[in-house]
Amino acid sequence: MLKRFRERLAHVDALPQLAILGLLSGLLAGGVIILFRLTIEYIQTSFLPDGGTENYEALSATVRFLLPTAGGLLIGLIFHALNTAGGGSIQVGIVHVLERLAYHQGHLPLRNLVLQFVGAVISLVSGHSVGREGPGVHLGAASSSLLGQSLHLPNNSIQTLVACGAAASIAASFNTPIAGVIFAMEVILLEYTIAGFAPVILAAVSATILTRFVFGAEPAFSVPTLQLASLYELPYLLLMGLVIGALAAGFIVSLKWITEASSKIVIWQRMALAGALTGLCALIVPEIMGVGYDTVNQAMLGQIGFGVLFMVVLFKMLATTVGLGMGLPGGLIGPTLVIGAAAGGMLGHFAEMLFPGQVASPGFYAMLGMGAMMAATLQAPLSALLAMLELTANPNIILPGMLAVVVSCIASSHLFGRESVFLTLLKASGLDMRSDPVAQSLRRVGVVSALDPSFVHAPRELSIAAAERLLEHQPLWVIIDDGDGSDNDKDEKPVLLVAADLALFIKTQQDIFDGTIDLLEIPAQRENAASIQQQATLQEALDLMNEKSVGVLCVNITPVNNKLKNKLKNKKADIIGILTRENVEAHYRGTV
Repeated sequence: MLKRFRERLAHVDALPQLAILGLLSGLLAGGVIILFRLTIEYIQTSFLPDGGTENYEALSATVRFLLPTAGGLLIGLIFHALNTAGGGSIQVGIVHVLERLAYHQGHLPLRNLVLQFVGAVISLVSGHSVGREGPGVHLGAASSSLLGQSLHLPNNSIQTLVACGAAASIAASFNTPIAGVIFAMEVILLEYTIAGFAPVILAAVSATILTRFVFGAEPAFSVPTLQLASLYELPYLLLMGLVIGALAAGFIVSLKWITEASSKIVIWQRMALAGALTGLCALIVPEIMGVGYDTVNQAMLGQIGFGVLFMVVLFKMLATTVGLGMGLPGGLIGPTLVIGAAAGGMLGHFAEMLFPGQVASPGFYAMLGMGAMMAATLQAPLSALLAMLELTANPNIILPGMLAVVVSCIASSHLFGRESVFLTLLKASGLDMRSDPVAQSLRRVGVVSALDPSFVHAPRELSIAAAERLLEHQPLWVIIDDGDGSDNDKDEKPVLLVAADLALFIKTQQDIFDGTIDLLEIPAQRENAASIQQQATLQEALDLMNEKSVGVLCVNITPVNNKLKNKLKNKKADIIGILTRENVEAHYRGTV
């Protein structure tokens, strides 16, 4: 049954199967996010004054400096020890998820998940200026990916599971199921498809239901329903979009520069330095410590003055870019919301000074700024707009929010030439996302859905009678077994012969030919074929064809346990079909 389930998932229209996986991955990711949040909040309430989860402002100046410094040093020592011990590079966060999607078919390792959990808990508890949503996306995506890997699912479905986990984590972290879905499609998958939407929606819904049982259904921010005072404010919103777009571009440039400049520093020294610099910022502006949602809420209530908001923008940007740029495990979505809300609140106060009593409250502009900054930084306007709506439960935000979000995105991307912060950081590490239509289409389909099962095995030399028996079932290909199946033959490319050419040779030569046929010598079309596992996608197949300079692949059974591995060892019986370049191209043209 599971075998049929796997085979069905290789097809592009496996919507019922993907829906089941989406539901399961949402519950799994939601459970991981609940554990993550409860761990952080339990530790925070145990030592922060008044049992608050974000009351870092009430700590003494000495503690505000020492806490992030010690946290950075501890994370650095853990990561340095593991890096020294080997086991691969230590990569965490959304950029790591995108890198694994682009280059490893969405296979995220368990080791990095554990490091993300532990590192992000320490980072957030010690008051660093990072968010919990970035780590949450990694945790949700990795848990869903590991579910697919444990079931040995095709890679195209594992990639969908990664998006399901990401959507579930955003939905569970923010209590924003719609924004979670759009974030997964807009930022993680970089495409919108019906087959992708259904499982991602189910994942977001199941994760949200699970977390609402634990944390309740209230929106993240408790603010009154605010609205524009007049349509005459719309030109000012255009100006606000430009300003916040510029702010987002500056944030991206600063983060990229610090990431590149600090990459040569030893990891534990780098993170300890990031902690000390965060501590220095916290001495001046305590509000920059932690995620900062209490500051966002106060800004939207209009309880913070212009001067404090300015300081929050300046030092929150500095602490966040330094911390994340130097490698602290944490997210940047939360800090962008804080920076945007503070910048929007500043612009609201400025509008009030220019037009007293004629404009909306600074709190309304803080709401708009929050969404505009998120949109421009991530280049995800729809995600930001829906996040604004769900975080504040304020429908009046939609019209002005659309304007602010679009203008800020255009300003950041076209006026200042900045890509999404995640793509920028990915390229800074020498990598890139392949998001062209051909690659996206081929990644959605497994090789099993396009292979040709019409083939037979044959020894290199055989009689005409034996050849005629092989051709009785009218195969398209003959796989020439020119070897004894020993380990020495393992790395050799299988040789394939077009069966029609063998049939033609027998027909034209049987009256004058008397002897053994050598399949490597007769006039016929032969192909050297590389091998690929049945889990692979058509994009992997095309990449392998280009890499090996072949036009044909033998699709092999993926061993799912040691018993099957031993059964297939040193045998040719693990080939289940033949895939040609024409098969791949026919799929993309829609003729398969």
